[in-house]
Amino acid sequence: MIAIGKYNKLRIAAKNSQGLSLTDGENEVLLPFLEVPKNLALGDDVDAFVYLNKDGNTVATLKEVLATADEFALLTVVAVTEDGAYVNIGIDKDVFIPRREQKRPMELGESYVVFVYLDDRSNKLLASSKVDDFVAHQGYDFEEGDAVDLLIVDKSDLGYNAIINDEFIGLLYHNEVFSTIEPGQRTTGWIKKIRVEGKIDLTLQPSGFGHILETKDYILEELRVVGEINLGDKSSPEEIYNRFQVSKSAFKKAIGGLYKERLITLSDHHIKLIT
Repeated sequence: MIAIGKYNKLRIAAKNSQGLSLTDGENEVLLPFLEVPKNLALGDDVDAFVYLNKDGNTVATLKEVLATADEFALLTVVAVTEDGAYVNIGIDKDVFIPRREQKRPMELGESYVVFVYLDDRSNKLLASSKVDDFVAHQGYDFEEGDAVDLLIVDKSDLGYNAIINDEFIGLLYHNEVFSTIEPGQRTTGWIKKIRVEGKIDLTLQPSGFGHILETKDYILEELRVVGEINLGDKSSPEEIYNRFQVSKSAFKKAIGGLYKERLITLSDHHIKLIT
């Protein structure tokens, strides 16, 4: 069965007055002539995205779309009406976001992380910025300390909401963020804590003793080159991150270890290699 809102592996079965007929062996869909590249021939297999066009007809395109059904994506609002907003996914049919599916009123030209889905009644693609309604809240396949893929959703008073492995949602607190991040950005993060109530705390820094050892080696190597560094226990998290791309906590543990090994001297804003 040909899936609307998804890419389908289809074969070019015939040519007609409107374009090429693509088939999955049972059903057919039209690839309009405006969508047909010059190098296609009958019998070729193609990966085609299938959707309902502006006239309500089921058609295919070979274009690379920005999002398919059941995906989270950063999409830009291209029109706003009383009933909702429309976002562009890279084809001639924009995706509608009903007003009831907007976490906050959307503005023309702004981009939002949304979940794209197929409406069961109309077979049309719709989207929602209420991403929390489309994630799982149990059955986690990770543990504290595991590395995960993150999609930054939006900023809140506490920090940044982020989609974990395209399936769950967690929170990056402000004190875990030392560089600029933006909604729609994909990055690697780590599970810091899974709370009893199921909420997930995230961090952009790997945790564990192995990470501290790596940080120690990196700082020691740097000191062997420059001799001394103007950072210490009282340096700001931003200064430390800009220099070593680690949290202040990881930095303090690392220099504390170097100090105990009598490899460095340290003060509030200074560390120096002992030679």
